[in-house]
Amino acid sequence: MIALVFLTVTTNSCLASDMTASWNEVVAFVDEAATYVNNNGLEKALEEFNNPAGSFVRGDLYIFAYDFNGTCIAHPFNPELVGQTGLLDINGVDVVGRELALAKRGGGTMYIVFPNPAHDGNEELKQLYIESVNDSLYLGSGLYLSNISASFDQDEIDELIVYVDEALQFAQENGKEKALEVYNDPEGNFTRDERYIFAYDYDGQNLALPHQPELVGTNRIDAQDPNGVYFIQQVIDVAKMGNGSLYYIYPDPSRNMADRLKLSYVVDIDGTWFLGSGIYADNDAANA
Repeated sequence: MIALVFLTVTTNSCLASDMTASWNEVVAFVDEAATYVNNNGLEKALEEFNNPAGSFVRGDLYIFAYDFNGTCIAHPFNPELVGQTGLLDINGVDVVGRELALAKRGGGTMYIVFPNPAHDGNEELKQLYIESVNDSLYLGSGLYLSNISASFDQDEIDELIVYVDEALQFAQENGKEKALEVYNDPEGNFTRDERYIFAYDYDGQNLALPHQPELVGTNRIDAQDPNGVYFIQQVIDVAKMGNGSLYYIYPDPSRNMADRLKLSYVVDIDGTWFLGSGIYADNDAANA
Protein backbone atom coordinates (compact mmCIF):
# COMPACT_ATOMS: atom_id res chain seq x y z
CA MET A 1 0.00 0.00 0.00
CA ILE A 2 1.49 3.33 -1.08
CA ALA A 3 0.90 6.26 1.26
CA LEU A 4 0.09 9.49 -0.56
CA VAL A 5 1.62 12.50 1.14
CA PHE A 6 2.42 14.61 -1.90
CA LEU A 7 2.93 13.64 -5.49
CA THR A 8 4.96 15.81 -7.81
CA VAL A 9 2.62 16.65 -10.65
CA THR A 10 3.73 17.56 -14.13
CA THR A 11 1.41 20.22 -15.51
CA ASN A 12 0.65 21.88 -18.78
CA SER A 13 -0.91 25.30 -19.24
CA CYS A 14 -4.45 23.97 -19.61
CA LEU A 15 -4.31 21.64 -16.64
CA ALA A 16 -2.82 24.34 -14.45
CA SER A 17 -5.72 26.65 -15.17
CA ASP A 18 -8.84 26.94 -13.03
CA MET A 19 -11.09 25.96 -15.94
CA THR A 20 -13.56 23.38 -14.66
CA ALA A 21 -15.66 20.96 -16.66
CA SER A 22 -19.25 20.13 -15.80
CA TRP A 23 -20.16 16.86 -14.12
CA ASN A 24 -21.92 15.67 -17.28
CA GLU A 25 -18.68 16.24 -19.18
CA VAL A 26 -16.79 14.10 -16.66
CA VAL A 27 -19.21 11.20 -17.10
CA ALA A 28 -19.12 11.52 -20.90
CA PHE A 29 -15.32 11.70 -20.80
CA VAL A 30 -15.00 8.41 -18.88
CA ASP A 31 -17.61 6.80 -21.13
CA GLU A 32 -15.57 7.85 -24.16
CA ALA A 33 -12.41 6.39 -22.62
CA ALA A 34 -14.16 3.06 -21.97
CA THR A 35 -15.30 2.98 -25.59
CA TYR A 36 -11.73 3.72 -26.69
CA VAL A 37 -10.49 0.66 -24.76
CA ASN A 38 -13.13 -1.55 -26.34
CA ASN A 39 -12.46 -0.27 -29.86
CA ASN A 40 -8.66 -0.05 -29.79
CA GLY A 41 -7.49 -2.63 -27.27
CA LEU A 42 -5.94 -2.22 -23.86
CA GLU A 43 -2.32 -1.69 -24.95
CA LYS A 44 -3.07 1.23 -27.25
CA ALA A 45 -5.54 2.71 -24.77
CA LEU A 46 -3.05 2.68 -21.90
CA GLU A 47 -0.43 4.30 -24.10
CA GLU A 48 -2.89 7.10 -24.82
CA PHE A 49 -4.11 7.45 -21.22
CA ASN A 50 -0.52 7.66 -19.92
CA ASN A 51 0.43 10.42 -22.37
CA PRO A 52 0.17 13.87 -20.68
CA ALA A 53 -0.12 15.39 -24.16
CA GLY A 54 -2.56 12.76 -25.40
CA SER A 55 -6.19 12.99 -26.42
CA PHE A 56 -7.45 12.02 -22.95
CA VAL A 57 -6.03 15.06 -21.20
CA ARG A 58 -8.44 17.94 -21.73
CA GLY A 59 -8.33 21.07 -19.66
CA ASP A 60 -8.49 19.92 -16.05
CA LEU A 61 -9.68 16.41 -16.96
CA TYR A 62 -7.57 13.30 -17.41
CA ILE A 63 -8.12 9.55 -17.30
CA PHE A 64 -6.52 7.20 -14.77
CA ALA A 65 -6.82 3.42 -14.78
CA TYR A 66 -6.36 0.51 -12.34
CA ASP A 67 -6.68 -3.22 -12.76
CA PHE A 68 -8.81 -5.30 -10.39
CA ASN A 69 -5.73 -6.23 -8.36
CA GLY A 70 -5.53 -2.58 -7.31
CA THR A 71 -2.49 -1.82 -9.47
CA CYS A 72 -2.27 1.51 -11.27
CA ILE A 73 -1.87 1.01 -15.03
CA ALA A 74 -2.40 4.58 -16.26
CA HIS A 75 -1.89 8.03 -14.77
CA PRO A 76 -0.65 10.77 -17.11
CA PHE A 77 0.48 13.24 -14.42
CA ASN A 78 1.72 10.87 -11.73
CA PRO A 79 3.72 8.28 -13.71
CA GLU A 80 5.39 7.10 -10.48
CA LEU A 81 2.06 5.56 -9.49
CA VAL A 82 2.01 3.28 -12.54
CA GLY A 83 2.85 -0.25 -11.42
CA GLN A 84 2.17 0.55 -7.78
CA THR A 85 -0.58 -1.26 -5.88
CA GLY A 86 -2.88 0.58 -3.48
CA LEU A 87 -2.93 4.18 -2.34
CA LEU A 88 -3.57 5.90 0.99
CA ASP A 89 -4.45 9.59 1.08
CA ILE A 90 -3.30 12.14 3.66
CA ASN A 91 -6.15 11.18 6.02
CA GLY A 92 -5.38 7.47 5.87
CA VAL A 93 -8.28 6.63 3.56
CA ASP A 94 -7.68 3.58 1.36
CA VAL A 95 -8.32 5.33 -1.95
CA VAL A 96 -7.86 2.34 -4.25
CA GLY A 97 -9.83 0.06 -1.93
CA ARG A 98 -12.78 2.45 -2.10
CA GLU A 99 -12.46 2.76 -5.88
CA LEU A 100 -12.26 -1.00 -6.36
CA ALA A 101 -15.38 -1.61 -4.27
CA LEU A 102 -17.26 0.98 -6.33
CA ALA A 103 -15.97 -0.46 -9.60
CA LYS A 104 -17.12 -3.93 -8.57
CA ARG A 105 -20.60 -2.47 -8.02
CA GLY A 106 -20.49 -1.39 -11.65
CA GLY A 107 -19.14 2.11 -11.06
CA GLY A 108 -20.46 5.45 -9.90
CA THR A 109 -19.25 8.47 -7.98
CA MET A 110 -17.23 8.91 -4.79
CA TYR A 111 -14.78 11.28 -3.07
CA ILE A 112 -11.05 11.20 -2.49
CA VAL A 113 -8.49 13.77 -1.34
CA PHE A 114 -5.76 14.21 -3.94
CA PRO A 115 -3.20 16.86 -5.02
CA ASN A 116 -4.71 19.47 -7.33
CA PRO A 117 -2.18 20.39 -10.04
CA ALA A 118 -4.10 23.61 -10.74
CA HIS A 119 -3.41 24.74 -7.16
CA ASP A 120 0.30 23.87 -6.83
CA GLY A 121 -0.44 20.32 -5.71
CA ASN A 122 -2.60 21.29 -2.72
CA GLU A 123 -4.49 18.37 -1.23
CA GLU A 124 -8.16 18.94 -2.13
CA LEU A 125 -11.43 17.08 -2.20
CA LYS A 126 -12.09 15.46 -5.57
CA GLN A 127 -15.30 13.87 -6.76
CA LEU A 128 -14.56 10.91 -9.03
CA TYR A 129 -16.59 9.06 -11.59
CA ILE A 130 -15.53 5.41 -11.84
CA GLU A 131 -16.46 2.99 -14.63
CA SER A 132 -15.61 -0.71 -14.97
CA VAL A 133 -14.37 -2.03 -18.31
CA ASN A 134 -14.75 -5.74 -19.16
CA ASP A 135 -14.53 -6.74 -15.47
CA SER A 136 -10.75 -6.46 -15.68
CA LEU A 137 -10.00 -2.81 -15.05
CA TYR A 138 -11.65 0.44 -14.13
CA LEU A 139 -11.23 3.97 -15.43
CA GLY A 140 -11.81 7.21 -13.62
CA SER A 141 -11.74 10.96 -13.84
CA GLY A 142 -13.13 13.73 -11.69
CA LEU A 143 -13.54 17.31 -10.57
CA TYR A 144 -11.88 19.08 -7.67
CA LEU A 145 -14.30 20.64 -5.18
CA SER A 146 -11.87 23.30 -4.06
CA ASN A 147 -14.51 25.25 -2.13
CA ILE A 148 -14.98 22.39 0.36
CA SER A 149 -12.32 22.03 3.03
CA ALA A 150 -10.85 18.53 3.21
CA SER A 151 -8.69 19.31 6.23
CA PHE A 152 -8.90 16.88 9.15
CA ASP A 153 -6.70 16.96 12.24
CA GLN A 154 -4.73 13.75 12.77
CA ASP A 155 -5.36 13.81 16.52
CA GLU A 156 -9.10 13.97 15.84
CA ILE A 157 -8.82 11.05 13.41
CA ASP A 158 -6.98 9.03 16.05
CA GLU A 159 -9.60 9.94 18.67
CA LEU A 160 -12.38 8.94 16.26
CA ILE A 161 -10.91 5.46 15.84
CA VAL A 162 -10.58 5.04 19.61
CA TYR A 163 -14.19 6.18 20.07
CA VAL A 164 -15.56 3.75 17.50
CA ASP A 165 -13.47 0.90 18.91
CA GLU A 166 -14.91 1.70 22.35
CA ALA A 167 -18.43 1.48 20.92
CA LEU A 168 -17.51 -1.83 19.28
CA GLN A 169 -16.29 -3.21 22.60
CA PHE A 170 -19.50 -2.04 24.30
CA ALA A 171 -21.59 -3.92 21.74
CA GLN A 172 -19.52 -7.05 22.10
CA GLU A 173 -19.78 -6.99 25.89
CA ASN A 174 -23.43 -5.90 26.24
CA GLY A 175 -25.15 -7.30 23.17
CA LYS A 176 -26.86 -5.70 20.21
CA GLU A 177 -30.13 -4.68 21.88
CA LYS A 178 -28.51 -2.88 24.81
CA ALA A 179 -25.89 -1.27 22.59
CA LEU A 180 -28.44 0.13 20.15
CA GLU A 181 -30.50 1.50 23.02
CA VAL A 182 -27.50 3.46 24.24
CA TYR A 183 -26.38 4.57 20.76
CA ASN A 184 -29.86 5.89 19.97
CA ASP A 185 -30.05 7.98 23.15
CA PRO A 186 -29.06 11.60 22.32
CA GLU A 187 -28.22 12.00 26.01
CA GLY A 188 -26.47 8.61 26.29
CA ASN A 189 -22.87 7.73 27.00
CA PHE A 190 -21.95 7.52 23.32
CA THR A 191 -23.31 10.92 22.28
CA ARG A 192 -20.38 13.16 23.13
CA ASP A 193 -19.96 16.75 22.05
CA GLU A 194 -20.16 16.64 18.23
CA ARG A 195 -19.81 12.86 17.97
CA TYR A 196 -22.40 10.12 17.87
CA ILE A 197 -22.58 6.48 16.83
CA PHE A 198 -24.56 5.29 13.81
CA ALA A 199 -25.34 1.66 13.04
CA TYR A 200 -26.76 -0.30 10.10
CA ASP A 201 -27.29 -3.85 8.99
CA TYR A 202 -25.87 -5.02 5.67
CA ASP A 203 -29.18 -4.60 3.88
CA GLY A 204 -28.98 -0.86 4.57
CA GLN A 205 -31.50 -0.69 7.41
CA ASN A 206 -30.64 1.97 9.94
CA LEU A 207 -30.32 0.72 13.51
CA ALA A 208 -29.00 3.79 15.31
CA LEU A 209 -29.02 7.50 14.50
CA PRO A 210 -29.58 9.56 17.67
CA HIS A 211 -30.07 12.95 15.97
CA GLN A 212 -32.41 11.62 13.27
CA PRO A 213 -34.66 9.16 15.12
CA GLU A 214 -37.24 9.29 12.33
CA LEU A 215 -34.78 7.33 10.16
CA VAL A 216 -34.23 4.48 12.61
CA GLY A 217 -35.76 1.32 11.20
CA THR A 218 -35.86 2.64 7.65
CA ASN A 219 -33.88 1.23 4.75
CA ARG A 220 -31.35 3.73 3.41
CA ILE A 221 -29.49 1.58 0.90
CA ASP A 222 -30.26 4.10 -1.87
CA ALA A 223 -29.58 7.24 0.18
CA GLN A 224 -27.50 9.81 -1.71
CA ASP A 225 -25.63 12.88 -0.55
CA PRO A 226 -26.14 16.27 -2.29
CA ASN A 227 -23.69 15.30 -5.06
CA GLY A 228 -25.32 11.98 -5.87
CA VAL A 229 -22.91 9.76 -3.90
CA TYR A 230 -24.62 6.56 -2.68
CA PHE A 231 -22.89 6.85 0.67
CA ILE A 232 -24.70 4.05 2.55
CA GLN A 233 -23.71 1.56 -0.15
CA GLN A 234 -20.13 2.75 0.17
CA VAL A 235 -20.22 2.61 3.97
CA ILE A 236 -21.39 -1.00 3.65
CA ASP A 237 -18.50 -1.78 1.29
CA VAL A 238 -16.03 -0.45 3.85
CA ALA A 239 -17.62 -2.34 6.76
CA LYS A 240 -17.47 -5.59 4.78
CA MET A 241 -13.69 -5.17 4.72
CA GLY A 242 -13.69 -5.21 8.54
CA ASN A 243 -13.02 -1.53 9.11
CA GLY A 244 -11.95 1.61 7.31
CA SER A 245 -12.68 5.21 6.43
CA LEU A 246 -14.46 7.14 3.70
CA TYR A 247 -15.82 10.58 2.83
CA TYR A 248 -19.32 11.82 2.12
CA ILE A 249 -21.38 14.95 2.68
CA TYR A 250 -23.87 14.74 5.54
CA PRO A 251 -25.89 17.05 7.84
CA ASP A 252 -23.96 18.13 10.93
CA PRO A 253 -26.18 18.25 14.06
CA SER A 254 -23.74 20.66 15.71
CA ARG A 255 -24.29 23.16 12.85
CA ASN A 256 -28.10 23.05 12.60
CA MET A 257 -27.88 20.09 10.21
CA ALA A 258 -25.88 22.04 7.63
CA ASP A 259 -24.32 19.81 4.97
CA ARG A 260 -20.60 19.33 5.59
CA LEU A 261 -17.89 16.97 4.43
CA LYS A 262 -17.65 14.04 6.82
CA LEU A 263 -14.84 11.55 7.33
CA SER A 264 -16.38 8.41 8.82
CA TYR A 265 -14.72 5.37 10.33
CA VAL A 266 -16.75 2.15 10.44
CA VAL A 267 -16.23 -1.34 11.87
CA ASP A 268 -17.98 -4.66 11.39
CA ILE A 269 -19.59 -6.22 14.49
CA ASP A 270 -20.38 -9.84 13.67
CA GLY A 271 -20.95 -10.00 9.94
CA THR A 272 -24.61 -8.96 10.26
CA TRP A 273 -24.35 -5.32 11.35
CA PHE A 274 -21.80 -2.56 11.77
CA LEU A 275 -21.32 0.77 13.49
CA GLY A 276 -19.35 3.92 12.91
CA SER A 277 -18.91 7.58 13.59
CA GLY A 278 -17.37 10.56 11.88
CA ILE A 279 -15.78 13.96 12.13
CA TYR A 280 -16.58 16.98 9.99
CA ALA A 281 -14.28 19.21 7.97
CA ASP A 282 -13.82 22.86 8.84
CA ASN A 283 -16.44 24.46 6.60
CA ASP A 284 -19.87 23.57 5.29
CA ALA A 285 -20.66 22.05 1.92
CA ALA A 286 -23.99 23.71 1.24
CA ASN A 287 -22.78 24.82 -2.18
CA ALA A 288 -21.19 21.50 -3.13
